[in-house]
Amino acid sequence: MAAKVDFSKLTLMDAIDLAGLIEVEAFQRYTHFAKRLGSRDPNDAGAAFQSMAVNEKRHGDQLAERRLALFGDIPPKLKLDDIFDVEAPEFGAPRWNMSQLQAFQVALSSEKKAFAFYDAVLPSVKQADVKALFEELRNEEAEHVVMIEAIIAKLPPSAAIELEDEDDDPGGSGV
Repeated sequence: MAAKVDFSKLTLMDAIDLAGLIEVEAFQRYTHFAKRLGSRDPNDAGAAFQSMAVNEKRHGDQLAERRLALFGDIPPKLKLDDIFDVEAPEFGAPRWNMSQLQAFQVALSSEKKAFAFYDAVLPSVKQADVKALFEELRNEEAEHVVMIEAIIAKLPPSAAIELEDEDDDPGGSGV
């Protein structure tokens, strides 16, 4: 989890841009995972990653609307290269055979990572409006943690089953 940003000098516009970039990075990573794994069933890991991508995009869109309303079309100073793995899941997280439960555990870890990021940078923030935004975003990440924990709690036992390699039984006997 890295950000090449001096948090003590962030303006509100910069903070909104940073938060938006964090969501964009997470959206891109989840989308990549969903495409990489594919989905054969609405209850598999690929579908879990796709649902997380939808959530991250929605949050990013909300931040973009907020930025536009406050600052119009002023170009951002920050870019995607200024952050890395703040909320996005680790690149090596998905495996071809991972279960739906394992996919949601990856998402849970990412939401906890985002909470920890906002919590860690808050003491460095000097502007009251930026501090308020980061507190709001930290609280939203805490809500996301609770949401994913609730999803995990409702998963059936079959959600923990990893996919099997169909090539392991070349005769197709099922033994």
